[in-house]
Amino acid sequence: MNTDMEAVLQKIYEYLAQYGLRLIGALIIFVIGRWLAKILSQWIETALIKSRIDKTLAKFIKNLSNIVMLIFVIMAAVKPLGIETAQFAVALGAAGLAIGLALQGSLSNFASGFLMIIFRPFKVGDFIEAAGIKGTVKEIQIFNTIINTPDNVRAIIPNGKITDGNILNYTVTGTRRVDLVIGVSYEDDLKKAQSIIESVLVSDDRVLKDPAPKVAVLELADSSVNFVVRPWVNSADYWDTYFDMTAKIKLALDKNDITIPFPQRDVHIKNEIQQGT
Repeated sequence: MNTDMEAVLQKIYEYLAQYGLRLIGALIIFVIGRWLAKILSQWIETALIKSRIDKTLAKFIKNLSNIVMLIFVIMAAVKPLGIETAQFAVALGAAGLAIGLALQGSLSNFASGFLMIIFRPFKVGDFIEAAGIKGTVKEIQIFNTIINTPDNVRAIIPNGKITDGNILNYTVTGTRRVDLVIGVSYEDDLKKAQSIIESVLVSDDRVLKDPAPKVAVLELADSSVNFVVRPWVNSADYWDTYFDMTAKIKLALDKNDITIPFPQRDVHIKNEIQQGT
């Protein structure tokens, strides 16, 4: 038994002596190569941005170049182990095919990311709605797109889900329309109310003159006459204007004795007295 154990240990020592240094060398090549790949891909991104290439495309090229360089690093790392590069490339290709068949969704996400870079439905910094999520695009990666929602939640959406549905880009045109509905009482002067609302819009520097803001009667509702209020603003001013305008119109109407009614209902109670026989 001792003889068998000694033989096994002897074999282990021989393999360590033969392949130990090679394995250490391969690990060193891989660690240093991965570090260099990260540095070089970062440098590529910086150079592309300095040459005024869009940040979205620059980040995508950075991620893609990092993966390509890592493949070469792995091929260089296995060479000290006695594995021929050609054989490794064949094995890597076969493994890639098998992995590709198993991960068809990921390949679809990669293709979708590539298409988004080519056709550019949005870019980093745009406020979009896609796959049921609204937010600002932070990064378009090879397989996923990262979006920060207005309440600062980070959403990581597979690229395939984005391209499979509708994409709403709220930033690309540079302007947005603020849609408000303001109700006034049936007893109030409609022309006066409209004039007050229009004066509020004119006094706000964020409201664009072209396209001109629109104030018109929308409907005769149950408890109020409703105005539609539609000023145009720069995309960056949308939410601030939306909230400020609602408050400003309310205060202006109150100041001029224009009533903003609340739903009211008349209740009629019928009293029936049943007489027994």
